[in-house]
Amino acid sequence: MRLFLALPLLLSACATIPPPPTQEQRAERWWGDVAALADENMEGRLTGTPGYQRAADHVVSRLQAIGLEPAGTDGFFQPVAFEEQFVDHAASSAALVAGGAALPVSVPEDLIIGRGDGPRPARVDAPLVFIGYGLHIPEAGHDDLAGVDLEGKVAVVISGGPAEISGALKAHARRERTRLLAERGAIGLISLTAPKAVETPWARSVAQADQSGMYFADPALRDVKTPFFNASFATDSSEKLFARSGRSFAEIGALADASKPLPRLDLRQALRAQIVTRHNRVTAPNVVARLPGSDPTLKAEHVVFSAHLDHLGVSTPINGDGLYNGALDNAAGVAALLDIAKSYRERRIRPRRSLLFVFVTAEEKGLLGSRYFSLRPSVAPESIVADLNFDMALPIFPLKSVIALGGEESSLGTVAAEVGQAMGLPLVPDPWPDRNSFVRSDQYSFIREGVPSLAFKFGFARGTPEAEIERSWRSTRYHAPTDDLWQPVEKIDAVRLNDFVAELGLRVANAPDRPRWGPQSFFRRFERQ
Repeated sequence: MRLFLALPLLLSACATIPPPPTQEQRAERWWGDVAALADENMEGRLTGTPGYQRAADHVVSRLQAIGLEPAGTDGFFQPVAFEEQFVDHAASSAALVAGGAALPVSVPEDLIIGRGDGPRPARVDAPLVFIGYGLHIPEAGHDDLAGVDLEGKVAVVISGGPAEISGALKAHARRERTRLLAERGAIGLISLTAPKAVETPWARSVAQADQSGMYFADPALRDVKTPFFNASFATDSSEKLFARSGRSFAEIGALADASKPLPRLDLRQALRAQIVTRHNRVTAPNVVARLPGSDPTLKAEHVVFSAHLDHLGVSTPINGDGLYNGALDNAAGVAALLDIAKSYRERRIRPRRSLLFVFVTAEEKGLLGSRYFSLRPSVAPESIVADLNFDMALPIFPLKSVIALGGEESSLGTVAAEVGQAMGLPLVPDPWPDRNSFVRSDQYSFIREGVPSLAFKFGFARGTPEAEIERSWRSTRYHAPTDDLWQPVEKIDAVRLNDFVAELGLRVANAPDRPRWGPQSFFRRFERQ
């Protein structure tokens, strides 16, 4: 009789635990967060604007509803102070000077002056020297800076690098380039793009030239401590730079497209420029939440899931639309983290290590929010064991494989391959390593502080229909107003990738040992001892 009395109570208790949602339901929930963050009310989520703060508040409300605890320095928030820099291209000017003659260079139609990474000098009058790819990688037997007199000069470099050097290593060298040039006496850098490496139309970059750049308000956090000139030259106009060098840009560009060795050239002209800028101080928060671990000892350690919350805001209209919604770059990544956190809670999962969900600001301004968090984390720096980053995973074709950027560099790649095998989602290599994807999102900030990291994309290979879809997306929607809520998206497959990363994170959080860099990895040098 006692059994029959207990049975209704047991059934009642079970009835209070809802069944886990289906993939279809989770896909709609994921898309609901994407829609909220990419809504016009968010005004493109530009760092430091009210629209960005509304997006951050939305994320906090979702984290509270999910039941995660605040882990920032001010509740869920970690405020970061920036200097915002605008370049007045209409008031600025540039010319190539040789033999007493000056050839005007149109700003920004030919030359776009960079707005981020530090203050710009008001004037530049310096010789130009071409240093090939501009890569300093002595460990791989390649050093474009060796033996070059850079004192008081503007270095000119082109995209790409030797084919035999890994994409991750070349990408790291590009990130370090400005700092190294400044240390060796250069006063500026002009970047060129080889013809086949062009990702987005130059006209789109020109349309966005009025947008601001940012750098840390605290000079101690900046990689380059003094004013430094930084600019990009249009591929269609780059021949002007080589007119007196004895070589043509067509020749140099073809060599770079083929990853061939490049000469170093005195371009026999100087750049004379006047740069007009204005500045503002802005503050914007990272958002940080924690799911506490269950192990008495390991819960003090953290596996980080990261995604950037910011986008480009409102800018010069393209085809009448000036609002940059940033649906897949990167509202989708933020929504992925929320979905993963919610799925852990729905399945009542508490791994041994704690999980940290970090939504960073100012990625579009140079990975600044993640750099700040990695330098001044809201948890003990040594407690961070791995970073798993979402940024532009691009669910725009069916998910058949996964690109795990950095997988070959650490033990995380082995675990990811095991997860992929179990889920029928094999890992495939990055088909375009010279895009620098390994350092173009927030995982790189953690890597620089010694933390093994991965970033995730829908997998594809060169020469496939998926490659053409991805190429078309980048040329028409990347950093454009058309990255909106009306584009085709594989919503259920987006959730499948979330499950892949969730399982990977779970395995890392439950493993007895921390992830480690591979014994031959260049990035092992950053590992904490």
